[in-house]
Amino acid sequence: MTGFDALPLTAQLPILLQVAERATQSYALPPGLEVALINLSENATYRVQAPDGRRWALRVHRDGYHSRVAIASELAWLTALRDHSVVVTPRSVAGRDGEVIQVVGHDRLPRPRHVVLSEWEAGAEPGIDHDLTQPFEVLGEATARMHRFTQTWERPSWFSRPVWNFETALGATPHWGRWRDGLGVDAERAALFGRTVALIGRRLAAYGDGSDRVGLVHCDLRLANLLVDGAAVKVIDFDDCGFSWFLYDAATPVSFYEHEPQVPGLIEAWKDGYRRAHVLTAQDEAEIPTFLMLRRLLLVAWIGSHNQTDLARSMGLPYTEGTVALCEEYLSRFG
Repeated sequence: MTGFDALPLTAQLPILLQVAERATQSYALPPGLEVALINLSENATYRVQAPDGRRWALRVHRDGYHSRVAIASELAWLTALRDHSVVVTPRSVAGRDGEVIQVVGHDRLPRPRHVVLSEWEAGAEPGIDHDLTQPFEVLGEATARMHRFTQTWERPSWFSRPVWNFETALGATPHWGRWRDGLGVDAERAALFGRTVALIGRRLAAYGDGSDRVGLVHCDLRLANLLVDGAAVKVIDFDDCGFSWFLYDAATPVSFYEHEPQVPGLIEAWKDGYRRAHVLTAQDEAEIPTFLMLRRLLLVAWIGSHNQTDLARSMGLPYTEGTVALCEEYLSRFG
């Protein structure tokens, strides 16, 4: 690594903040703005607040993760979902030049960054320690509506989003790094995880990837990307949306908490909600544990390849250690 990428996170953050502050000048916003980091994952997301209390969310995109066309595709889909009353999603704000994707440079960056500003959505991130039964029912129904919509929506001709299949998740060309490079994956764990990955691959091959099972999905409906606002569950952060199995969206809401005892009940609540708006076959239901296991191992890889982020550091080695029992249970049940 050279330049910006070689800097420690403590040195990168002030540069990214300056990019965010410069980006606000591209929009018709009031003076006296306060810009504060609220999340750092693939991208850096900031809260922009005016003196009168109005707020916006500003995302500084990671260099090289998504092209401008891919970002425009993300925004096109989440806008269509909102405009057709499928689910509440963030509303993008155009810059002074009329473009919703701005480009902002910095002399410490090798290339300018793409930046997107959105209106602030009211609501609170749900916690795993809360009673999430009702929110998961609402989320299940909203997810089903999203899946139904994507099966009939006419995408723009230029639309481009990543493919999340077995190969790009756990196989030879992984988007988030190799699960073998996860924290604490020694020879014994690698052997166990490898048997689990092989079984996942066989089951997904048997499950199939026809148009009734694969389409455009959110791919990251974890608790941090949901906002509970009264009886409504809003969906944010479509940065990882792409083409995958519809049932992958059943696994992502419990990301990083797959081992918690309340998860089976939450999955049942999700399924109850999903059935209100779309078909869920017996074969679909039978394969949800496979998608949960795929997601868990994918996150082992993500933690290993994103170990500078607060989230990865907070999960750390215990997340890999907790994956062992889940793999053993999965192999015992399906192997």
